Amino acid sequence: MRRRELAAVFGAVLAVTIAPSCAERPVAPKALAPAPELVSLAEITVERFWYPVDERPGSAADTGQNWADLYLPAGPQRVDSIPLVVLIHGGAWQSTLGANVFEGLARELAGRGFAVYNVEYRRIGSGGGWPNTFRDVAHALDNIIEVDRKYPQLTTDDELVVGHSAGAQLAVWASTRKNLKANEEGSRPVFRPTRVISLAGPLDMVYAANHGDDHIVTVLGGRPTEVPDRYASVDPIQNIDPTVPVIALHGTRDTVVAPANSERYVAAVKRRGGRAAVELLHGDTHTSIVSTRSPNYQHVLHVITTTSQAELATLLKE
Repeated sequence: MRRRELAAVFGAVLAVTIAPSCAERPVAPKALAPAPELVSLAEITVERFWYPVDERPGSAADTGQNWADLYLPAGPQRVDSIPLVVLIHGGAWQSTLGANVFEGLARELAGRGFAVYNVEYRRIGSGGGWPNTFRDVAHALDNIIEVDRKYPQLTTDDELVVGHSAGAQLAVWASTRKNLKANEEGSRPVFRPTRVISLAGPLDMVYAANHGDDHIVTVLGGRPTEVPDRYASVDPIQNIDPTVPVIALHGTRDTVVAPANSERYVAAVKRRGGRAAVELLHGDTHTSIVSTRSPNYQHVLHVITTTSQAELATLLKE
C-alpha cells in the first residue's frame, strides 16, 4: 500500500476511534471507501508527452528530443494511487545515447506497479549543451504537473528521480532547483522531487573536471576557472539541500566517472546535516551498473523500489 494511503487509512481509523457515540452500544466503523477507479489497464501502456520549452533565442523546441514517455502499469488506476519514478538517462550529455537506454528499466518498474516518466532532452551535438540541456530537464520535470492533470492516478507530491551518469547530475540538480537564484537556469520549479538515486553520477563536477573529465568541460563550455558561475549553479556538491535524501550507487570498476565523486558528495551532504548514502557495487563498470546482465541489476531495482516506497521522514535515518 502506498505511503499516503497508509496515512489516509490511519486517519480514518483514528477518527472512528475517538468520535463520540450517540448510542449506548458501540458504533460499527464504516469501511473506508476506495478511491474512484478511473480505468483498469490490461497491460502496460506508454504515451509520449512533448514538453514546452521557453522561446528564448536558441531555445526553440525540438519535437524529436523535447519529450518524455509515460509508462503506466497494468491494473486498476485509482486517483492518487500510483507512485511515479522519473528516469533521466546519461551518456556524457552527448547525443550518442538517448532515453531508449532506459526502456527496459522503465518497463521493469511498470511491471512492479510504478508509473515511469522517462525523459529525453537535447544533448551536445543535437542542440544541447549549456544552457539548453539544463533548461530542457527543468521543463520536462515541470511538465509532470500537466501529465498529472491528464492522469490523476499518479502521485506527484513526494516522488523519486533516478539518473545515470550525466543524468544523475541532472537528477540531483533538479532536486535542488528551488534554492537557485531567480536569474539562474532552472529556477522557480513547479515540480520538485523529494528523493534521488544517483547511478555513477559526477556529483562533484569541479573535482571531476580537474581530474580529466572533459565531458563536463564541454557541456558547461569551459573549465571551472573559466566559467565558475555555471559550475556553482549546477554542480551537485555546490548545491546541497540537506532536506533531500540522496542514495549514490557506484561501480567499483568505473573508470569513466570515479567512485570518489559519489563518496565526496555523500560526505559533504552528511557534513551539512543531510541524509545520504553511498554503496559501491562490486565489479560494475560505468555502463554495466544499469545493464540487465549485471549481477547487481536486481539489487539496483530493489534500491529503486524501496526508496520510492519508503516514508520520507525515515528514509536513510540512522
